[in-house]
Amino acid sequence: MFRSLIRARSQSSSSLVTMSSITQRGNSRPLSEAAGSHSSDKILVLGGNGYVGSHICKEALRQGFSVSSLSRSGRSSLHDSWANDVTWHQGDLLAPESLKPALEGITSVISCVGGFGSNSQMVRINGTANINAVKAAAEGGVKRFVYISAADFGVINNLIRGYFQGKRATEAEILDKFGNRGTVLRPGFIHGTRQVGSIKLPLSLIGAPLEMVLKLFPKEVTKIPLIGPLLIPPVSVKSVAGTAVKAAVDPEFASGVVDVYQILQHKTTPS
Repeated sequence: MFRSLIRARSQSSSSLVTMSSITQRGNSRPLSEAAGSHSSDKILVLGGNGYVGSHICKEALRQGFSVSSLSRSGRSSLHDSWANDVTWHQGDLLAPESLKPALEGITSVISCVGGFGSNSQMVRINGTANINAVKAAAEGGVKRFVYISAADFGVINNLIRGYFQGKRATEAEILDKFGNRGTVLRPGFIHGTRQVGSIKLPLSLIGAPLEMVLKLFPKEVTKIPLIGPLLIPPVSVKSVAGTAVKAAVDPEFASGVVDVYQILQHKTTPS
């Protein structure tokens, strides 16, 4: 009998050790070896090699989802280990046919595509390109579409009119094509560590203190004419990434427009 008990405890201890080692591996890698291998959600990140997009890819992998990305340059220039777990596609949203192969088997799309230039260029980048993606995703049977847009900044909107014109046109297309399966995130200034070539810009040195101070003010202050929009709190790139991934995979997540205050309520995740 004692031998049976000893054998049983030995087997139990062995099982515990095995589970512990799986958990540790899951923490050291993007969970693709643990819980994520059972997930059926497949996320396509448009612009996944950019500042916000790369954080979204990393966060989705951390949560165990299958992740792919499409951009004009294809594979990310980042040499971080997580980039090896992303399927990288090269394509151009202004040439919608190049998007179709990347959409095969995808359940959710998160678009981080955007940029600056002349008004006409900004309309094409922020509007036309993303609208092409929304239409292709809807036709391809994608379940959910999440878009990283931008908060309104009052008179500043007029200085970069094409930027906001394109953004709002994309938002309208998402709500039309996806309804309660579409989510638009409207952050203001997004802070974090931004990689520009070999240089890392610590945007949180400015953004984090501003976020701490400005989020103490009631939301109503942002409605004050002229200066109100300047009081919109910054938000960390990790909060944006975490919120975007949740919106992409959680059917109970709020659809429609999600403002910076709602993004700030989302708990930031460990890097």
